Order: sequence, then structure tokens, then C-alpha cells
Amino acid sequence: MSTLDGIRVLDLSRVLAGPFCTSMLADLGADVVKVEPPGGDDTRHLGPFRDGTSVYFAMLNRGKRGISLNLKDDGDRAEFLRLAERADVVVENFRPGVADRLGVGAGEVLRRNPRAVYASISGFGQHGALAGRPAYDLIVQAMSGLMAATGEPDGEPTRVGESLADVIAGLYGAWAVCAALVQRERTGAGQHLDIAMLDAMVSLQVTNASLLAATGAAPGRVGNRHPVTTPFGAYRAADGQVVLAAANDRTFQAVLAMIERPGLAGDPRLRTDADRTAHEPWLRGIIEDWTSTRKIEEIVGHAETHGVPAGPVQDLTAAFGAVHGRGVLGRLHDATLGELACLRQPVRFGAADPQPRRAAEVPRLGADRAQVLRDWLDA
Repeated sequence: MSTLDGIRVLDLSRVLAGPFCTSMLADLGADVVKVEPPGGDDTRHLGPFRDGTSVYFAMLNRGKRGISLNLKDDGDRAEFLRLAERADVVVENFRPGVADRLGVGAGEVLRRNPRAVYASISGFGQHGALAGRPAYDLIVQAMSGLMAATGEPDGEPTRVGESLADVIAGLYGAWAVCAALVQRERTGAGQHLDIAMLDAMVSLQVTNASLLAATGAAPGRVGNRHPVTTPFGAYRAADGQVVLAAANDRTFQAVLAMIERPGLAGDPRLRTDADRTAHEPWLRGIIEDWTSTRKIEEIVGHAETHGVPAGPVQDLTAAFGAVHGRGVLGRLHDATLGELACLRQPVRFGAADPQPRRAAEVPRLGADRAQVLRDWLDA
């Protein structure tokens, strides 16, 4: 039996944050029913495409069943609310207030089904001065402080190379839903969860927050190195870049042995981690005198021999190879797309590793309505 076997999820969400949340629940075995308007989720029309089908939509919604409802229509809204009465979880990511105006907000759903867990994902939360603002990942990254701390010291602020605000809000949403389901087992009561993308992004920044608390100054950009530990960053190799991470004095001594400079161990500029960080450009030059004349594979081999954590800076294709066999990659099946590698939730659960209730197929717009009504409403 999968972890969330028997849990029914009504997914009103669209684009990324909400669908990512519900895809995590589907991966754990929940019965996720995606509710789309008559024209479909916007991501059906966003690339990349293969043979006219959005691969992006497919990645986010594989393993769900699909129905199409016009919530502005009285009959369709009534049907949604009947489904909500049988749901364990409802997820939406409209702008705050929209679900209420449509008559499908948390108040109405919880009045009809007090055991439901109703999750609202938005840019800035359901309440507060920013609640009504539209939000996209780039806006939230910019406002979170993370973008200001990302990039080269003499360069411009840079976004993280993924829609991280959406994804992390969806991940927190899935975590919160599971926690609320556990609480429901104890109390019998559901609740309304308020997940904000900005809150989620700020909460990630443990190192930066500690720097702010310690110094009173917002951390700046330090490029591809750690802000307080040295050597801990990316270094030039003959064929690319390699990352070395020496988080303590013992490992630093191993770095010196690896680069054949053990005599530097007594240099006062390298005595402590703080000293090494203060002299980071000088130490970087010494390390790169060695790394820049060697290929990445050779450097990583030397690092392993000396007990120095290291790895190549590699692209996603290589990363897929690195996780092969770990279960992170699943297979997506679609009549148009064929079979593609897709990402699934990455946690392994031992012998009871959960499986999706439904094969990793892409839901056709409205195609499962009759079956869902039979399964959920005995209709």
C-alpha cells in the first residue's frame, strides 16, 4: 500500500506551484483529480512542445486524473462542491479572494466538509499588505533577498536557474498537507493552509539569515564560493570547473596535501577558517595553479584519494546520469509524447516505497469526468 493510498485530492491549481504540490501527493499514491477550466490549464499552451503537446504540462501533471469544470456555471460549481464534500484535500493557487468569489473558497468547502485540508498557495499569502499583488517566480526571487545574494561580487543580481519560488512553495504545500492529514487523524478536523511563495523563499536562507543576525548587514554576492568558509567553491580545471569543499581544518590540510603544498600549513594567513576566508583570492590562486592544469576527472580522483569532498560542475544530462538507479527519474507515458523520462518525488521509503495510484500518464482535458463521478460520488 502506498503512503497516501485512499487519500482523495481535488486539484484546482494551475501553472507550477500548485501542480508541483499535487504531483508530490500523486507520487505518494493519492488519487489526484485535476480540475481545469474549459480551455485547460495555461501550461497546456506553454512550451517546450513535442508534436503540439506541452512537455512542461506533462511533467507537472502526470499521474493525475482530469476533469473540466466551469466554476462560473452554477451546475459545474455544484458538481465541484459535491466532489469537495468527498475530498480529503483541496489545493488552489488563485490570487487571494478569487476562490471565494467563485464560491469554492476554504470557507465554503470547510463548511460542507469540516475534515477537508484546504491548501491555498499564493505569492504573498492570503492576508497582509501584499496579498492582492500578482506574483511570478522572478518577482518573488527578486523580493526574497536571494537574488540580491546570488551572482558575482562585481556583477548584477542573478536569479537561480529554476523557478525555485514556485517549486519550494509547492514542496512546502505538500509537506503541510501531509502534516495536516496527520493532525486530522488526531482531532477529526481539517483546516485551511496558507502557503506564500515569498515566505517559503525567505525561510530557505539559513546561512544568509545567520550572517544578517551576526553582522546586522544584508549579505552580498560572493559568486560560486561559500560566504564564510574557505576553500569552499568552484575552481578552474583544464576542461571546465570543479567544486572543492573544505569545511574544517582537517579537510583543509588534506587540500594542501592534494595540491602538493603541505608547507603552507603553517602560514598565518591560513591558520583558521576566518583567516582563509579573509585571504580567499590569494588562496584561490594557489589552488587554481594546481587545478587549472588538470582535467576534472583527475582532480576528483585525487580529491577522493585525499578525502576532500569534490565534484564536477555538470549539466542536467550528466546529473540525470548521476542519479540513475536512485528512483528520482520515472517514465512518463503519453499517446502523443510517447515515453519520456520525468522527475518524481526523490525520497526512498525502504521496502514500502510508494507508487503512484495511476500510471504516469498525462490527463486529457476533461477525459476522466465520468469515471471520477462514479468513483467519488457513486454517480
